[in-house]
Amino acid sequence: MKVIDTTAALRQRLARESAVAFVPTMGNLHAGHLKLVEIARQHASCVVVSIFVNPLQFGANEDLASYPRTLEQDCAHLEAAGSDIVFTPSTSEVYPVPQHVLVEPSPIADELCGAARPGHFRGVTTVVLKLFNIVQPQVAVFGKKDFQQLFILRDMVEQLNLPIKIVAGDTVRETDGLAMSSRNGYLKPAERMEAPRLHRALLQVVQAVKSGRRDFDAIETQTAQYLTQLGWIVDYISVRSATTLLSPQPEDRALVALGAARLGKTRLIDNIEFAL
Repeated sequence: MKVIDTTAALRQRLARESAVAFVPTMGNLHAGHLKLVEIARQHASCVVVSIFVNPLQFGANEDLASYPRTLEQDCAHLEAAGSDIVFTPSTSEVYPVPQHVLVEPSPIADELCGAARPGHFRGVTTVVLKLFNIVQPQVAVFGKKDFQQLFILRDMVEQLNLPIKIVAGDTVRETDGLAMSSRNGYLKPAERMEAPRLHRALLQVVQAVKSGRRDFDAIETQTAQYLTQLGWIVDYISVRSATTLLSPQPEDRALVALGAARLGKTRLIDNIEFAL
């Protein structure tokens, strides 16, 4: 496995590769990331994983400075998982000049997580497009835990006619149902015990809809109130079409229940896809 930190060196190394699969990450890797590497291996002879904490997607009061950086440990995990190249650019390598040209994602980026984190998805789409241009992969792999992000990036690829296939990896969970996330490490012991409740609450949403309820607003409000009473600060609980991320229409059969909420200082997100 080769660790490369400049665009020039990466392009030189990739010049001899005919099929590249790419897994963008911000590091502090867990089993969910390594599953994405495994999926990438199924699609190309060369797997590139990037580790870059992207300042453009963090808000003014978010955790950019404290975001966990564990490069040595990450590289050991990636080598064991079969990654061929780890791309670890500096901020100045990705943004050599002030980034005035930004990707403006579709309006759905202003809803759900985008409502709570203004500009977040503009930062995500901009850095992912830059990384796509640097790596020039044929396949890119993203996790379904960030369902809205996956939707927005697929939309970007389609809108901009990028010659890249987006492959989705299922959410990897702890044994108690908590979706694996780099930010789970922020949770205090009592918060960690409480954290799986978000997933259980979304399961209740799914069960309510599957039982025939279509009063989505009421279901969402009731679930948010339930979590709030238990000490959560809820950004949203929402039932959406899995194909459009808009409010469900009578003809929609593929749905997704999504939620984002804070325990203490830790913001957790989760989702469950389901069919009627």
